[in-house]
Amino acid sequence: MISLKRYLDRSNEETASRAVEESPCMAIIEAYASSLCQISESGGLACPARDVDLKRGMIRITDMLRNRPTLDSVAASEIAVRDLMQGWAKDVAAHFDAKAADVRDLLLVISRTAESLGNKDDRIARSIDSVTKQLSSITSLDDVSRMRASVEASARELKGQVEKITAERKALVDHLRAEVSTYQLKLENAERVSSRDALTGVGSRHWVESRIQERINSAMRFSIVLIDIDGFHNVVESCGNLVGDVLLKEFARELRSACRFTDVLGRWGNDEFMLLLDEVGEEIRPKVERLRIAICRNYHVPGRTGYVNVPLSASIGVAEVEDDDDVQAVLERADRDMCRERARALEKTA
Repeated sequence: MISLKRYLDRSNEETASRAVEESPCMAIIEAYASSLCQISESGGLACPARDVDLKRGMIRITDMLRNRPTLDSVAASEIAVRDLMQGWAKDVAAHFDAKAADVRDLLLVISRTAESLGNKDDRIARSIDSVTKQLSSITSLDDVSRMRASVEASARELKGQVEKITAERKALVDHLRAEVSTYQLKLENAERVSSRDALTGVGSRHWVESRIQERINSAMRFSIVLIDIDGFHNVVESCGNLVGDVLLKEFARELRSACRFTDVLGRWGNDEFMLLLDEVGEEIRPKVERLRIAICRNYHVPGRTGYVNVPLSASIGVAEVEDDDDVQAVLERADRDMCRERARALEKTA
């Protein structure tokens, strides 16, 4: 960013308004745009509950850079990125402050309940001490009827105190259970949000990678399938970001419909999806081909001037987990397999 700014500072007004057509400059702009996309992906992993606005903002900025590659657009992108990141940072800080406040409230409830139970224990001790003193005074009574009356009165008093404290303690425990249930529900909702992709509703990248790690730790045999929509950036450029969002939702829905209940599905990146299957070896290929047939088709979605048919195809990479693999290793093999398939498809169309 600093190098770009120095480059802009050295440019005069005439060169600042013309398009950047030289290939080295275009390569720099493309690398800059790719870095912005990676920033939005990393931000989504840091706080999945607040990643939608960040990703959409970065998409708008990168589209501006790629569609209008001028020195003016590069300069404008610096301001846009700074404003976007500052606003997102404030939103994330407020989100985590709210979560911290929830935790503080729960701890306060537990603390007050413990204190209240302790006070009641002190009151029980005082009540028993009072009854003990009354019973001790009985030894000085000569009249048996008076001794009996005194014992009955002490027993009634002690029973009343115990019943009262029992009722109060039950009310306190019920209150604490209700508070814990409320915060448990909040926690479950927060975990549900963090485990789901906000746009498509499938699993988040972090959630799926956690499932991969669990299976690796359990020494299970499984395969990873990476699915990348071919030419999705061109579709967004021609139809717009809103159409792109609708397409991703429809694509994810078709993909989910083609999966079994035991399959683990998530969104890996912008137009890439990740699937975790129990099949290994030759068993995986028929499943992949069924997926390809289900998702590679025309999608009828609302466009700027009405419904449009958008044909989508996908490159699919597969990798089976091996001994001593970690999450990164198996994903890299699946990514390389996906890139090889895309290259073969391009060779056929060339």
